[in-house]
Parts: sequence; structure tokens; C-alpha cells
Amino acid sequence: MNIKQRISDFYDLGRVMNDFATKDDCTFTIQIIDKFAIEEFDQAIDSSYHFNPWFTPINIRKSMAGLAFMLSDEKLKDWTKMYPLLNFEPKKPKKVGIVMAGNIPLVGFHDLLSVLISGNHAVVKLSSSDNRLWPHLFDILYSINPEYRNRITVVEDKLKDFDAVIATGSNNTARYFDYYFGKYPNIIRKNRNGIAVITGDETVDELKGLANDIFSFFGLGCRSVSKIYVPEGYKLDNIFEQLYDHHDIINHHKYANNFDYNRTVMMLNQDDILENGFVIFKNASEIASPLAVVFYERYSDLNKLKKELGSRSEEIQCIVSSDNIPFGQSQKPELWDYADGVDTMTFLGDL
Repeated sequence: MNIKQRISDFYDLGRVMNDFATKDDCTFTIQIIDKFAIEEFDQAIDSSYHFNPWFTPINIRKSMAGLAFMLSDEKLKDWTKMYPLLNFEPKKPKKVGIVMAGNIPLVGFHDLLSVLISGNHAVVKLSSSDNRLWPHLFDILYSINPEYRNRITVVEDKLKDFDAVIATGSNNTARYFDYYFGKYPNIIRKNRNGIAVITGDETVDELKGLANDIFSFFGLGCRSVSKIYVPEGYKLDNIFEQLYDHHDIINHHKYANNFDYNRTVMMLNQDDILENGFVIFKNASEIASPLAVVFYERYSDLNKLKKELGSRSEEIQCIVSSDNIPFGQSQKPELWDYADGVDTMTFLGDL
């Protein structure tokens, strides 16, 4: 199984995920798996909500659409060509442990893809929050090419028998990861958040895109915008008006519970807040905000702000602005947009 074959396999997987994401007629997918397997995966998508209420069918399909977006044949080829010195056909593949997060559906896919596309063996520890979709995705990959059965090992308990580790979690779990995996080559990821920089020249469509960056996946993604910087004198109503299309989010009971709790605490503390019945804006210097809350901060000098953001880069996953990620695109990373800015393929090549 050479690199050309693996690129073809993941391109096919992307086409399958696009079928599920769009609820299409599955014309391509039916060539890969039978109707019974398609129905089983559809049922898993629709029922995951009962086991993890954050994993609504809409959010699962949105996640799959994002993965399909990056798995084009052209993008996969361009991505792998970025590493001319990487040996994609290692004689002794490394066993790379992957500790997956579970904040949004299939969030660990890029790590799995990187390990497999580089010709290595993935030893996968699934998150308990996201362990119902992955078995179906693995089965589809095995149907595309049975050789992946020998390249993927899913473990129920602790990781063992591995050469390197890629682990994603919170700031708290990162300390445990450091303790357990510190002696191995590793990538250990902590909490990061998306931010947005407003200049005042944004169009209505751009601000509507910002609303998607805030509310996609209930704001649980590491690329979700949790903090907005606005110029001095900027009217926040300009943003509030474009959030209304997402007002139905308050009908989700867990989101509503977080909104009610945070609003009550902030009102008791007499915090400086604005709210519209489904999201709270709070003036704060922090970047990571609680669920259903967006922090904002005013700036007077854009160049000084850029320097400040540079000094806080370890807190920031991505920046949405006219100069960086376009508004509305924070949840559509490319293959080369690495989490925490750590190049996973270079890490794997150095093994």
C-alpha cells in the first residue's frame, strides 16, 4: 500500500463522508458498503444525541462535511508534496498512540489521517464522549482497503506498545499526559480557542459568518470564536443583529442550562454584560469564555493588538479577521492547518 494508494483511499473516504453529510442518495457510498451498513451508520448519527446530547445529527453531519471538504484528491496530493523529505514508505512503521478528544464529533480525524497517510500504525484510544461514530468510520475505511485493519488498533484501556504519542485534552489532562507520555516523542495539546478581530469595516455577510464561527458545535470546538476584539466606540449591536439567526440554539437543554447559570452568576456579580436571550457578551481580558458566553474587549491601536495577540499565541487556536481566516470559515481548516500550530507530519517524519 503506497502513498498513491493511501491518497486514493482517503479521497474515497471523503466522498463517502460527503454522502452522509449531505444525506445524498449515496450513489458512491453504495459502491463501498452495502445498504445495511449505510442504514446502521445513519442510525448511529441520529442516535448519538441520546448518549452525548452535544452530538446532534446536524452537528455530526456538519463535522463530516468539514472533513470531506479537506479530503479532495488535489488537497491530499498538495499536502503530501509539502514534505519531500518524509519517507512515506517506512520499512518499519512506527506505532503512534492517539488519545482523541471528544468535544466535537470526529475531532481526532486529522491525527488518524496523518499517522496513516505517513505510512505508520495508529494505536487509538477513543474518547468516551465520541465512541459511537468511529467504529462505523473504521469499517468504511476497511471496506475501501482491508489493509487498514493491520494499520489501526483500537484500545479500550490504557495505551501500550507504542513509539510516540499524540494526545489532545484540557489543560488539566495535559499534566497527566506529560506525566505518562513525557519519555516518548509526543505532541500534547491543551485548551485553545478561536478569536475574532473586528475593524468596523465588516459587511453584514461577514458578521453573519462570525455568528457561525461562534455558534457552530455550540461553541465547543477549539476553533470556535470565544473572544472578540472591537475598536473603541464600536457598537456591539452591529454584531448582535447578525446573531439572531441562531436564536433557536437556546432550545437545546444543555446549552440553555449553561446560559441560565452563567447569566445568573454574572448578574449576581454585577458584571458588565450584554445578553439577548441566547448568548451573553461580557467585557473581559480572558480569551477562553464559558459556554454560551462570548468575551469582548475594545482596542485603540490595531498594531498594538497584533503584538498582544502574538504574545498570547499559546492561548489562541485561530484568528478570524479580514487578514487571517475569513469570517464564517473557522470550522473549515485545511489539511495543513495544524492544531496548536504543531506540524504533525514533520513530527511523524522525525520519528
